[in-house]
Amino acid sequence: MNLRDLVYRLYARRVEGRLDHDQVPKHIGVILDGNRRWAKASGGTTEQGHKAGASKIQELLGWCAETDVEVVTLWMLSTENLDRAEAELTPLLGIIEGAVRDLAADGRWRVHHVGTLDVLPARTQSVLKEAEQATIGNDGILVNVAVGYGGRQEIADAVRSLLLEHAEKGTSLEKVAEIVDVEHISEHLYTRGQPDPDLVIRTSGEQRLSGFMLWQSAHSEYYFCEVFWPAFRKVDFLRALRDYAARHRRYGS
Repeated sequence: MNLRDLVYRLYARRVEGRLDHDQVPKHIGVILDGNRRWAKASGGTTEQGHKAGASKIQELLGWCAETDVEVVTLWMLSTENLDRAEAELTPLLGIIEGAVRDLAADGRWRVHHVGTLDVLPARTQSVLKEAEQATIGNDGILVNVAVGYGGRQEIADAVRSLLLEHAEKGTSLEKVAEIVDVEHISEHLYTRGQPDPDLVIRTSGEQRLSGFMLWQSAHSEYYFCEVFWPAFRKVDFLRALRDYAARHRRYGS
């Protein structure tokens, strides 16, 4: 261990020691951004960047388990990402499939897919379904894997689901218009039944949501981290929790 690593570990312990576990967010959303830029900066390939990003996920979940986080939503692939060149998209989907299998094989996490399944290749769909089914009885952190996810698409899908539900009941459109409210739509989101994210973390220095959990993040706190996702460290995670704990959440009041 070199001096730099020693100083880092001591600093991380200091930050963790001052963390109030009563103030830890119960649901954290993470925009895993910067894989390609990390690879370019380190002289690697895009595929190597995505692999490094995938390997970081288990580390993050371990840190979350240590600090009593209950739900983690990982944005792994957006609907816009599906427009990337096949030469990048095909290996990326394979890396995501491997990461999801690893989550299921770990034995601690409950895996839940959020996103639109039918825009994904059949193999990816199967991996997501199998992981969710295999982990349904686990009592660890609920891990939402956002693959083929778009915030606007989620809201559109929720409204569509609500209308179809009432159509099956024979409810008229006029009646639906009278009764529909925020709670009705929330019941049809991909994350229905879950708490909204308390904290949203985005790596790589970008300071925007890019459509991530648009409905659920109305009252979330945001933390933008300069480091690229594959280089995200435990101390960066702890700093985000410390920053969150120092804020006073007003919920619009």
